[in-house]
Amino acid sequence: MAPSVRDYLEIRTARPSGFSPTGDRVLVGADLSGTVQLYDVARTGGALRQLTHLAEPVGGRYLPDCDDVLLSFDHGGDERLQIHRLAAGTGHLAPVVADPGHIARAGGVSRDGRLLAYTSNRRTGADFDVWVRDLGTGRERMVFSPGGWCSAGSFSPDGRRLSVTRLSERPGDNDAYLVDVEADDVVHVSPHDDEAHFSGASWLPDGRAFFFTTNQGREHTAVARYDVGTRSWSYVLDRPWDLGCAVDWAGRSLLVVANEDGATRAELLDPSTLEARAEVPLPGRGVAGAWSFSADGRFLAYSFTSARQPGDAWCYDVEAGRTTRLTDCPKPVPPASMVEPDLHRYRSFDGEEVPVFAYLPPAPATAPPPVVAVLHGGPESQFVPGFNPVVQYLVARGYAVVAPNVRGSTGYGRRWEHLDDGRRRLDAVRDLEGLSDWLHSTGRFAADRAVLYGGSYGGYLVLAGLAFQPDRWAAGVSIVGISSLVTFLEGTAEWRRRFREREYGSLADDRDFLLRASPLTSVDTVRAPLFLIHGANDPRVPLGEAEQIHRVLQAKGVPCELAVYPDEGHGLAKLANRLDAYPRAVDFLDRVLEAGN
Repeated sequence: MAPSVRDYLEIRTARPSGFSPTGDRVLVGADLSGTVQLYDVARTGGALRQLTHLAEPVGGRYLPDCDDVLLSFDHGGDERLQIHRLAAGTGHLAPVVADPGHIARAGGVSRDGRLLAYTSNRRTGADFDVWVRDLGTGRERMVFSPGGWCSAGSFSPDGRRLSVTRLSERPGDNDAYLVDVEADDVVHVSPHDDEAHFSGASWLPDGRAFFFTTNQGREHTAVARYDVGTRSWSYVLDRPWDLGCAVDWAGRSLLVVANEDGATRAELLDPSTLEARAEVPLPGRGVAGAWSFSADGRFLAYSFTSARQPGDAWCYDVEAGRTTRLTDCPKPVPPASMVEPDLHRYRSFDGEEVPVFAYLPPAPATAPPPVVAVLHGGPESQFVPGFNPVVQYLVARGYAVVAPNVRGSTGYGRRWEHLDDGRRRLDAVRDLEGLSDWLHSTGRFAADRAVLYGGSYGGYLVLAGLAFQPDRWAAGVSIVGISSLVTFLEGTAEWRRRFREREYGSLADDRDFLLRASPLTSVDTVRAPLFLIHGANDPRVPLGEAEQIHRVLQAKGVPCELAVYPDEGHGLAKLANRLDAYPRAVDFLDRVLEAGN
C-alpha cells in the first residue's frame, strides 16, 4: 500500500544544539514526541536520553561550565519566549528571565558560565534592549538600548566585551557593535553608507580579534577580520556565494560555510594563515546547519538534511577525519523512494532569471502532472533542497512540485534580495507570471492545473497570485498568509511593525501602494478555490488576515475553507495539528483539481 500523507508527516527529525563542557555528549532538539524537545546523546552516538517533557517546543544549549541546560520556550506559539535553567541530574526547571508579558531572547553566555546576555522588549514593548545577567547572583543591568531591534551575540573570551547587532531602518541592513559590559563604552564596528549585513563576532582565543561575515561593498557575504586594538576590519576570504564562519574556542579551526545554489559546502581553514585544511565531508548534497564545535575544537556537530534525508545530527572528528551519525530518527517512508529536485532558471517579465527547483513524480504518467508551486516565506529567505514532507507526499501522489526563489530571496546576492523592496513588491508577484509561462513552455506540466502553496510571505504570494493573475492558477493553499498589507502592518505585534515596514513600506508614507498591492483590495477578481491555515495566537500575521478574506470569498460563493488552531502561532509546531491540517489541504487540492477537469 502506498504511504499516506500521515506517514510522511510522522517522519521525525533532529538537530544538534551544542556539546557538553567536556565534549562527551551532544544536546539535540528532536520532534520524537510530536513537538521539538531536548535530548542528549553520547558523542559517539547511541540512544537518546530525553531531558524535557513540555507541551511547547523547546530550544536550548548546555551552559559552558556545567551540564545544566539553558532553554527557551513560549506558550501556544505566542513567541513570548522565556528563559529557564534545567538542572543536570535532578531535572529541576527554574526560571532565569520570566516576564510572560514580554519577550526574552537568549544571547551568548560568557565562557566561565557566569554571564548571560539576552534581549528584551520590556522597556517599551517595541524596542529590544540588551541585558547582561549574572547567573549566580541574579543581578542584571541593561547595557545597550539605542532603540530598535537588537540581538545579543557572543562574549569575548575574557567576558568583558559583548558582540551586538542592531537592525537599521533600511531593508537588509544592520550594524554591529562591541559593548563593554563593565563600563559604558560602545564601539561601532560597522560604519557604512550602503545597505549591508553584518554578522556577530566569532572570537579568536586571545580576544584581540574576531571573524565575522558581511556584504558591505560587495554582492555576497564574505569573511572579514576585526582588530579590537585598531578598531578596524578588512576582508580576508571571498567566494562567489554567501559565506558564514565560526572559530572554535581553542582557535584550532576556522569553519567557512558556503551556500551554493541552496546546497551547503563546508571547509576548515587555519585561523592564522587561512590555509585550507580539509573539506567537511557531508553525507550528501543537501543543507547543513546548526554548526557547533566542542570546547577543545576537536569535534564539530551539525545537522544535515536533503530531499531524501529528513534531518539528523552528525559529528565530525577534526583530527581523525571521521564522521559519526548521532541520530537516526524514525522514517515510516523509505528515503530511497523520495525524489531529488532539478534546478532550473526561467525568465521573468524584465529579463531577470529566477531559480526554481522542480520535483517530478517518479512513476511514468500518460499525461503531464498537475503542479504545485511552493512559495517560501520571508521574503528574506530561500527555498533550499532540504527535506519537506508535504512536498515529497505530493510528488508521490502524482503532483509535480516547483519551488521558485523569486526576487527578494536571499542566497543570490544583495541585488537580488533588494529587487522587491517597498514599492517594487508587485515585481515579485510578477515573477509568478514568468513561472506560469515557463510551466506552459516546457510541456512537462499540466500548467492549466497549477496551484499556489505557501506560508507567511509565501501565503501573501499565494493570495496575490490568485487576485492579480486569476487566469493562471487553479487553486491556492495559504498558511498564515497576509491578505492586506495595511491591516497586517496595523495588527502585527508592536515589536515587529517597524522591522516589517522597512521591507514593505510604511503606513504613513506608502499606504496607497500597500492598498494596491494587497490581495484583499482585488478580492473581487479571485475565483480559484482557496484553503487557509492559521494559528489563533499568531503575533506576526494576525488571524484576522485569514478571517477577512475567508469571509469575503464565502460571501462571493468562491470555495474557501479555513482551518484555525487555537494552540498555534505563526505556523504549525505540533504534530497533532499538522496531522489534521495538511491531509485536509491535500484532500482539498485533490477535490478541486478533479472537479476542474
